[in-house]
Amino acid sequence: MNPEYYDDIIIGGGKAGKTLAPALVANGRKTALVERSSNMIGGGCINVACIPTKTMVASANVANTVRNSAFYGVKANAPTVDLATVIQRKRTVVQGMREMNLHNLETALGDELIIGTGRFVAPKTIEVSVSDGIRLLTAERFFINTGTRPSIPSVPGLTEAGFLTSESIMELEQLPDHLIILGSGYIGLEFAQMFRRFGSHVTVIGHSEQILSNQDSDIAIAVQTLLERDGIEFLLKAKVLKVDRAGNETILQIQVADREMSLQGTHLLVAVGRTPNTDSLNLAAAGVATDTRGFIRVNDRLETNIPGIWALGDINGGPQYTHVSLDDYRIIKANLIDGGNRSTSARLVPSCLFIDPELAHVGLTEFEAQQQGYTIRVAKLDASAIPRAKTLGQTDGVLKAIVDTETDRILGCSLLCHEAGEVISTVQIVMQAQMPYTVLLNGVLTHPTMTEGLNMLFSKL
Repeated sequence: MNPEYYDDIIIGGGKAGKTLAPALVANGRKTALVERSSNMIGGGCINVACIPTKTMVASANVANTVRNSAFYGVKANAPTVDLATVIQRKRTVVQGMREMNLHNLETALGDELIIGTGRFVAPKTIEVSVSDGIRLLTAERFFINTGTRPSIPSVPGLTEAGFLTSESIMELEQLPDHLIILGSGYIGLEFAQMFRRFGSHVTVIGHSEQILSNQDSDIAIAVQTLLERDGIEFLLKAKVLKVDRAGNETILQIQVADREMSLQGTHLLVAVGRTPNTDSLNLAAAGVATDTRGFIRVNDRLETNIPGIWALGDINGGPQYTHVSLDDYRIIKANLIDGGNRSTSARLVPSCLFIDPELAHVGLTEFEAQQQGYTIRVAKLDASAIPRAKTLGQTDGVLKAIVDTETDRILGCSLLCHEAGEVISTVQIVMQAQMPYTVLLNGVLTHPTMTEGLNMLFSKL
C-alpha cells in the first residue's frame, strides 16, 4: 500500500488539535486530522467532560434553588427532578457544540477530516482504520492530541459487579437511590453534589486523609463541610477491598483506617482519575517515549523525544484542563507558524471545581509556598462578609490569598465562594502582570459584586 503524503497530521481532535488544524491549513500546509469517532468531534471537553457536566450542574443548582426558594420569600412546590429531561438537555447542548465544531473542521479540511483510529507503523507513518478499510498516511510532522479516558482501578469483583464512569453516569435516565462514589477529587465531588441535589443519597469514598489532596487542609475541610451540609457522606482514609452485586444492590467491603465495614448502594461511580489514550497508538513504532503512567514525555515546547512529533493537551501529562490544551495550541502556533519562541515555562494555570459555591484556585497553596522557602503573609476572608454575597443569599465559603512578604506579589489564591471561577481571573491577571497585591487592595471595583470581595480580602494583610 502506497502511503498518502501530508505536511502535517494531527491525531485527535480535542481543543488543541481542532484549533491547530485550520491554522496549519491557513499557513499553506497540507493537513489531515484523524479523529476516532464522529461522536467525539471537538474532543472530550465538549462530548464527555466539561460541557455536559456543567450543563447538568446547572440543572442540579436550579433544583436546589427551588428547594430553598422560601428563604428568598418565594413559595414553590418541592422540585421534582426528571432526570431523563436533564439528560436530554445535556445531549442537546453537546450536539449543538459538536455540530459547530464539525462544520468548522469540514470547512477547513474537507475530506482531510478522517474518521478512523490511527496507530503508528513507522516513525512518521500511521495506518488508519476507517469504515471501508485501511489508509496509510505519512507526514513531515505529527501532533498527538488523543486525550484521556476514565481510570479503572484493580479491585476484586469490580468488573463483574458493574460500575459507572464519569461518562456513562451522564446517560442515566433514572435517578440512583444511593450513589456511591469512589474518588474524592474534582470529578467525584462535582457528581456528588449534582446527584445529591437531584435527590440521591450519596456517599463519597476517598483514599487520602482529606478530599482534594492538592489543596490546603483548611480549604479542603471547608469544602467538605459545605458538601456534608448538603447531606453527602464521606468515608476518608478508605480502601475498597472487594465489590459484589446482589440483586439491585452493589456491596463494597471497605477498610477505613483500622476497621473493615460493608457499604451498600444502588449505583457505583468510579472517579479516580484519567488514563492516557496512548495504548492503542503503537508509539514504540515511532520511538516516542512515555512515562510510567503512559503519558507522552515532552519538553517545555511540547516536543517529544522524536523530532517532528509533538504532544498536546491531556496526553502530555500536564494539567488536564481545556484551557491548558488551548494554550498548547498557542505555543505550537507561535513557534511553528508565527516565528515566535513560546514555552510552558512559568505558565500560570487556574482551576475551578464547579460545585456550589465554586472553588477556584491559581498559583501556589500556602503549603507549597512554605515548601519553596517563601516568607509569606496569608489573607483570609469569610465569603459572608461580601455585600454581594449577602444580597444573593450565597454567603458560604472562604477566600484565601498567599503573598510574598519581600515583593508584595501574590503567590497563590483559593476562592471558595459564589462565582469564584469568574473572580479568580482578576487575581490571575494581576499575578501575570507581576503587580503587587495592593492593586487589588486599592482598586476601585464595582459595588456590589463578588469581585469587590478582593478589596476586602487583601485588606486582611
